Amino acid sequence: MSSNKTEIAIEGRLTSSNPLDAVPDEIPFDVPYGPPVSLDQAQAVIHAAVAEAKKRNWKMNIAVADSGGNLVAFQRMDGAMLASIQIAEHKARAAATFRRPTKVFADGIQLMHLNYLLAFDGIIASRGGIPLIEQGKIVGAIGCSGGTDSQDEVVSKAGAAVID
Repeated sequence: MSSNKTEIAIEGRLTSSNPLDAVPDEIPFDVPYGPPVSLDQAQAVIHAAVAEAKKRNWKMNIAVADSGGNLVAFQRMDGAMLASIQIAEHKARAAATFRRPTKVFADGIQLMHLNYLLAFDGIIASRGGIPLIEQGKIVGAIGCSGGTDSQDEVVSKAGAAVID
């Protein structure tokens, strides 16, 4: 095989075997930031999330951050795990600042083995952080922690539905 054919064959194998070599036409999660979520909105999000958690008899910590990732409102349900306070805040902050649900990071690391994601400051590879989208713009995010990742995500989705 000539040198040129070998190079083409090697390039073809590399690009087809590495999904990270794909070049998307658009930036993923390119949702613009909007004005920050109001306190009233944040409290309504928390109220809906708490209602969902109570319905299921789950004890959760629930945080709402604004579009800049700053804490706006927080509630710790009676008996919720203390360590989950910071985790809920972290999920809300990451979902707002990275403009995507934290499930994307969990899937990227656990399913796709994209371990380089762990090197990014502010990442949390755990479900339960969801951006709050109002009129096509991110106004904040909710983060829940206290149960399994899937439980945290269910409660976050219930809260996010108030805004979305």
